[in-house]
Amino acid sequence: MVERESAADIEADAARWVVRVDRDGHDPAVHAELTAWLAGDRRRVGAYARAEAGWLHLDRAQVLGAEPVVSTAVRGVPRRGLIAGLSALAAGVAAVLIAPRVLARRYGTALGEIRRVPMADGSLAAINTNSELEVAMRGNLRAVRLERGEAWFAVAKDASRPFVVESGPVRVRAVGTAFSVRKRDGGSDVLVTEGVVEVWTRDGKTPPRRVAAGQQVFADNSEGVRAPPKPDVDLNRQLAWRDGQIVLDGQTLAEAAVEFNRYNDRKIQIADPHLAGERFVGWFRTNDPEGFAQAVATTFNGKVSVRGDAIVLRGA
Repeated sequence: MVERESAADIEADAARWVVRVDRDGHDPAVHAELTAWLAGDRRRVGAYARAEAGWLHLDRAQVLGAEPVVSTAVRGVPRRGLIAGLSALAAGVAAVLIAPRVLARRYGTALGEIRRVPMADGSLAAINTNSELEVAMRGNLRAVRLERGEAWFAVAKDASRPFVVESGPVRVRAVGTAFSVRKRDGGSDVLVTEGVVEVWTRDGKTPPRRVAAGQQVFADNSEGVRAPPKPDVDLNRQLAWRDGQIVLDGQTLAEAAVEFNRYNDRKIQIADPHLAGERFVGWFRTNDPEGFAQAVATTFNGKVSVRGDAIVLRGA
């Protein structure tokens, strides 16, 4: 005779299933395994529903024996629909699709805005202009999805929960370190200010690349990280945005204009191609494109004109 599962064992298995669905619910194989498990014993349906309800209400101390997460929002199928689906399974429906459930919090910045955001695990994020990210603190993973823009993370040490940033197909993993990720067309810049991170792409075409403090890589969405990390990166200049600054150290005026235009509605236009190639050194506030244009005009004997939302720079 096969020994019948105890209620305690079923409740424990249900809690583990909730965590697995949260982490890997996009995988059809996980859906199939969960459906089979639920169908194996009528009591499992109720246990899963209770575990799911506790997860949705952030009662992780009850569900997983872990510390509760502070203030999150829920994505996915509404709870009412999920419970209805479980009830249908209990009545004899052969297949139920359980959607992945992620407890997440979203942060965004407007054009020109820079935010510093403390996270529930003790980490800190500095979010650059016109950026958006989503943070999900799970039982065994701290997951961040950078949907657009740029952010710098000072990661609280927790060896049992890696900190992984997703930027398109690019992934960056750390435990306790500090690094920035900037999402671009075709890939992402990763710059490390403390410790070591691993960078790879979702398709696994190249092995993870270790990037140490003071180094930078570009992870191509299609090709992965092929070039060795750039050493001796000027961290202070590249991360000056955290203090609302743009620091130029020999960049072309065309490159400088692109940076200022990230933060301002009034865009810099360089009408003279020769002037666009000139290089410049200086320190400016991110919200002062006019000051930058006037400094350039003075240095290169140029002219500045303002037309609506455009600051036009011309040579002499």
